[in-house]
Amino acid sequence: MSGYRHILLAVDFFEHDDVVIGRACDLAAVYQAKLSLIHVVDNLPMLDAGYGDMPYPLDLNAELMAITQAKLTKLAATLAVAQADVWLETGSAKLEIVRIAQEQHADLIVVGSHGRHGLALLLGSTANSILHHAQCYVLAVRLPAD
Repeated sequence: MSGYRHILLAVDFFEHDDVVIGRACDLAAVYQAKLSLIHVVDNLPMLDAGYGDMPYPLDLNAELMAITQAKLTKLAATLAVAQADVWLETGSAKLEIVRIAQEQHADLIVVGSHGRHGLALLLGSTANSILHHAQCYVLAVRLPAD
């Protein structure tokens, strides 16, 4: 293998995201690879109007998407990633990250891993699921324990 050509960085905007971002940027620099970004927003459950007055706006998905898009745009600018190489998706993170990696011909996915054990691992982690379903290499960057 001559190296990576296209690295897809999955960001979740949680604590220690900088560790995952740093590792992806280092690899992109070493291999002179294209760097792309993806963030997946879980679908929020739809609320039934039968619940009466809600103390918060019903269109939380749109608000969450706007906030997240702003964060992604800022991160892309910081990392010099073109907006055409930035994806904000909704749904299952494991499915959407693998789908975008395939569609965009990424040869490496970089994702953070919390290193869960026991029941938490059995319930499934995003990094583990990506590892088992991706058709390219996956780097699960171990995040520091809180």
